[in-house]
Amino acid sequence: MAPWRRKLHTIIFEAETPGGKLFDVFLLWTIVFSIAAVLLESIKEFEVQYGDILRTLEWAFTILFSVEFIARIICVERPLKYVFSFFGIVDLLALIPTYASLYFAGTHSLIVIRALRLLRIFRVLKLGRYVSEGTTLLVALRNARPKITVFLGAVLLLVLIMGSAMNL
Repeated sequence: MAPWRRKLHTIIFEAETPGGKLFDVFLLWTIVFSIAAVLLESIKEFEVQYGDILRTLEWAFTILFSVEFIARIICVERPLKYVFSFFGIVDLLALIPTYASLYFAGTHSLIVIRALRLLRIFRVLKLGRYVSEGTTLLVALRNARPKITVFLGAVLLLVLIMGSAMNL
């Protein structure tokens, strides 16, 4: 691997190095600001007053994320492996709505998919070791499915009955 590719790989993929950690923290904050811009644009008053600025910011974020995605593809030895990995697919899904909005109306609202990119925080904060606890929770929820279904059914019936009683 060329030295410049190795250096780029270290910064982009290795959160254990100071440069990698700084890059990941910068990326996470950029994702948060991008999501905030999209949410603010969905509020009519903000859209009327700051719509041009918010759209400019959105395209700046999209270009930045596109450059980051391309840099990730360039610096790995097996680019297709990255592109079809979980984070590669999430990165691609985060980019598609903005570019699709140029051709298809209504796709701009899908930009909130970028929130999935915040899953990188698990890697940055080394929370991957807690994934097994998530699996334990999932198994517990599956085992409790009949009880949860009965509970939700009872709540639905109570809401229906109380709603009907309020209309009398």
